[in-house]
Amino acid sequence: MDANDEQFMLLALDEARRAAEAGEVPVGAVVLLDGKVLARAANRTLTDSDPTAHAEIVALRAAAKALGNHRLTGATLYVTLEPCAMCAGALVHARVARLVYGCDDPKVGAVRGDLRVLEHPMLNHRVEVTSGVLADEAAALLREFFEARR
Repeated sequence: MDANDEQFMLLALDEARRAAEAGEVPVGAVVLLDGKVLARAANRTLTDSDPTAHAEIVALRAAAKALGNHRLTGATLYVTLEPCAMCAGALVHARVARLVYGCDDPKVGAVRGDLRVLEHPMLNHRVEVTSGVLADEAAALLREFFEARR
């Protein structure tokens, strides 16, 4: 784990809290390149009426726009929850160098879960993965959100 991983995961957790305040599932993401934050985002699926508006996708779109390039070569994506298959695929297409995530997603996680999208042998790009960064905090946000909905 990089010394700054917790610092940037805290920013992602701030975004997750923002999502929860908006009634969205509390997931937040941050894209970092060359030590600078390119983008921060929260889940927006309900707000945007867009099933693809996961925090990771929203952050990748904003970072690509900020760079003026669809390739985010050398970037790190911090996200509070293990990415799903769609988001893992987007990391490959964007050529993100590194993924750092908080807690595992036993239902639809596609990085360390059953799918393991990033490990598929046919992919032309590999993403370095660090998991478990501030996992307890990320899991607590999700647990509290869903408990309040019941």
